Amino acid sequence: MRRRLASIAALLAASSLLAACTPDRTQVEPSDPSVGSIEDQGQIVAPDQAAVYQQEASWSRCGELECATIQVPVDWSDPNGSTTDLVINRHTATDPGARLGSLLINPGGPGGSGLDLTESFVAMAGEDVLASYDIIGFDPRGVGESSPLACGDAAEIDEYYLTDQILDTEQAIEDSRAATTAFAERCRELSGPLLENVDTSSAARDMDVIRAVVGDEQLHYLGYSYGTQLGATYAELFPENVGRMVLDGAVDFTLPVEEQAKGQAAGFEGALMNFIDWCLAEQEACPLDRDREAARQQVQDIALQARDEGYRTPDGDVVNGNLMVYGMVVTMYDEASWVYLEAGLSEVLDRGTADIFNQLAGFYLDKDPTTGEYLSNSQWAFTSIGCLDGGETESYTVDSLAAFVESIEEASPTFGWWFGSSLGCDGWPWTAKEPVTALEAADAAAPVLVIGTTHDPATPYAWAESLSEQLASSTLLTYEGEGHTAYGRSNQCILDAVDGYLVDGEMPVSGMRC
Repeated sequence: MRRRLASIAALLAASSLLAACTPDRTQVEPSDPSVGSIEDQGQIVAPDQAAVYQQEASWSRCGELECATIQVPVDWSDPNGSTTDLVINRHTATDPGARLGSLLINPGGPGGSGLDLTESFVAMAGEDVLASYDIIGFDPRGVGESSPLACGDAAEIDEYYLTDQILDTEQAIEDSRAATTAFAERCRELSGPLLENVDTSSAARDMDVIRAVVGDEQLHYLGYSYGTQLGATYAELFPENVGRMVLDGAVDFTLPVEEQAKGQAAGFEGALMNFIDWCLAEQEACPLDRDREAARQQVQDIALQARDEGYRTPDGDVVNGNLMVYGMVVTMYDEASWVYLEAGLSEVLDRGTADIFNQLAGFYLDKDPTTGEYLSNSQWAFTSIGCLDGGETESYTVDSLAAFVESIEEASPTFGWWFGSSLGCDGWPWTAKEPVTALEAADAAAPVLVIGTTHDPATPYAWAESLSEQLASSTLLTYEGEGHTAYGRSNQCILDAVDGYLVDGEMPVSGMRC
């Protein structure tokens, strides 16, 4: 996946996540007898026969939830080899008599913290779901509290992610490729072999360990955004273990990278135009030109000026092109955030400063714009996971990159230049050992509910349609609205349809629209 292209889709589905509980890291050590004896070390062991399936979680209170640390293999091709921490939390079913099992949840990313999601999910989920399931959150391998990947200090991270690039010469392309290789090697130096094993298939295998450890025969699951890729991958690897599965804000990860990029670029262009229509029609103080296309051009000009000259904040910080676009697009995941985009544009046009966009970019990057420190490792976890999943890619040349930029600027006149300002994973040294690139075995899985939002900028509705077509047992549920994902942020129709499936096993009628 392309570094900046795919990072659009990587924003957490739940943008108001609560702080994660921090479990006791002494609960289950790699040498703990509960993990099981490893008598067949060095022999070939099937992954589902790994000793980690025999461990027991030791739960302890962490705020309003319970937390535990379990072990999973660093490298699933060596199932009984070295292990790494996987941190999970849970909110127990409110009606033990009605309990159906556990519902594993994932917020997206890759790189999003499921520990952070649990409390906010409990606040927005239907009462029947909370009565019927233990809600289980987890930080996937390499993310958050689960033996987090490290790639350097804030200055090193900024240099890699936030430096504006114009890749119009072979030397510039080669320098960018070398920078990616150097960044990856720095991550490997600081993170060890786990860096080469944080791919989605490995995370899906970890989910099956969670299923076994909590005592469930089937995995009941709700995943947002990238979490739909994780869920679909699980269905491909473990079709016989799929219980009630909901995939909201579907990612069609079987598409070529360039097609994914064009879909996202078009999605954000559409979201911008919908914002402009709203601003001009409903906001008396809308700072934009009254002509729709002229208003769009104003937004593009602001982004390009940030790239070419930069904007200052009142504190003297510089907002460049990357920060400006991050600050703009983060407001497009929910129409309730459009007021912040309006405010940021007003500041730039009226005062020539960009403090609001700097703050918004910090929110996107999970970075404190005051101190400059990153609050989580979601950015580099995202890159590490996405590049492993992306597989071998053909190296760019000036001509091939120019052709890509031209095509993506047709999809997004405003942001196309930005989508083409990175080589993505070109130069990343490793790929996944067990990639899932098609969904065939998943045909045998239990019914899956796929949800698509008609004006979702990050995971376009067409992806929900195509993913549902590939999952033979699936039904597509449509939310007619703006923003990214649907369950918990849309309407009662979606809530009732999802809850009815999770609790009663009643799949919505095919073609249902809310």
